[in-house]
Amino acid sequence: MAEIHLVRRRAFVTAMGAASLLPGALRADDYPSKPIKLVASYPPGGGTDMMARIVAEKLQAKWGQPVVVDNRAGGLGMIGAQFAAGAKPDGYTLYVGSFDLLVLLPLHYANLPLDPSSSFIPIAPIANQYQLVVVHPSLPVNSIQELIALAKSRPGQLNYASQGIATLGHLAGELFQARTGTKMTHIAYKGSAPAVTELLGGQGPTVMFGMMATVAPYVKAGKLKALAVTSPGRSAIVSQVPATAEAGLQNFVLSGWNGVFAPAGTPAAIVEQLNAAIRETLQMPDTAERLTKAGFEPAVSTAAEFAAFIKSDQQKWSQIVKDAGIQKQAL
Repeated sequence: MAEIHLVRRRAFVTAMGAASLLPGALRADDYPSKPIKLVASYPPGGGTDMMARIVAEKLQAKWGQPVVVDNRAGGLGMIGAQFAAGAKPDGYTLYVGSFDLLVLLPLHYANLPLDPSSSFIPIAPIANQYQLVVVHPSLPVNSIQELIALAKSRPGQLNYASQGIATLGHLAGELFQARTGTKMTHIAYKGSAPAVTELLGGQGPTVMFGMMATVAPYVKAGKLKALAVTSPGRSAIVSQVPATAEAGLQNFVLSGWNGVFAPAGTPAAIVEQLNAAIRETLQMPDTAERLTKAGFEPAVSTAAEFAAFIKSDQQKWSQIVKDAGIQKQAL
């Protein structure tokens, strides 16, 4: 009997030792033991970049390991996404994914170079952000209804900027036209920052459906006029600006979001550890204050809840795109 117990004990020890050598086997106790790269698909200065840097700073302070934001803009966000998706799934290369990439791009293009849903594992949301409908001060409108009237009087002559094809800013413009019977010309840029720069210049686009974090500072400084915010009610950030429904544009509550993702195949233990760390970070009063002040609404959930939310948003926007009559295009 003693020999049987000894054999079983040796087998158990051997099995445990072998398990510890498996790729990603629960080495989460040692994570992180080296620098982490946080990939963002947009240039510095935009909303995604701002969120990434706030989170990176807090995680670096928590772990005592460098957390570096790696901006890889271009290709409709696919350059950064492909780089992150192709990284080793060990938790040391993460991706700051956006509503645009995870929800809108697959609805707009028929042949993307990667499937965002199967290429990444949702870890945790960071924040939601509503949009502001803004115009250059030179445009002779001071309300949504005046913008609609002007656009109808000049079909195709008003230009609106977005941070790229198939982004929320782009499709918000398409939905606006479908709901109001107007026609404007879309001008796409490689990110929010260059789009806003052109809008501020007043020589190209004069309208933008811009993320709160990106355009609110220019509204407060008087460099842009805000006509409405795409939230259910007024926002404390720009309390003088009416919500879309209040401004006479019904069924136009729109928000984007950002979150942290890992390449497919990343061990569940690492995902859960990252989720816990990010949730802790977002619940810190100073982090929440910074995000809110920048125009974001902090979002806290488990990895499973985040995955379910994304699936629900995909279904919602699939219907919106269908109702707006937007057809898929070849990339």
